[in-house]
Amino acid sequence: MSFSEKILYLRTRNGMSQEVLADKLSVSRQAVSKWESGVTLPETDKLIAISDMFKVSLDYLLKEDSREHKKGRSTGNLDRVILRFLGSAQDIDDVSKTLIDIIQDGIIDAEERKKLDEVMVTLDEITRNIQDIKEKMAETN
Repeated sequence: MSFSEKILYLRTRNGMSQEVLADKLSVSRQAVSKWESGVTLPETDKLIAISDMFKVSLDYLLKEDSREHKKGRSTGNLDRVILRFLGSAQDIDDVSKTLIDIIQDGIIDAEERKKLDEVMVTLDEITRNIQDIKEKMAETN
């Protein structure tokens, strides 16, 4: 099991939303989403806080289970890819709200340009998730 799968498992097993976990760790909900989708890893201090919060070792969090790793690209991974995409559903809502904020005055200033760049990164991540689903589905056929 990868870090992204473990953090998702630990969070949901403990009945936490991404937002609640993010608040406890003083990060954005998007940061938690990126950890769970395997896009990024938390900084060391956040890893330690996660380890303490869920009472698991850093080894458990960071070392991939060799049995899972040997399975490779099995059909069971399709579920994980779909979960990762569903996690991005909140990102889609955030993108919509951001775009509405940007177009309200009809002028895109420097700050709004930065927000647009962030929107593009998020949309690219969502697109990768969709592509991963397509690939996994093709593997099962």
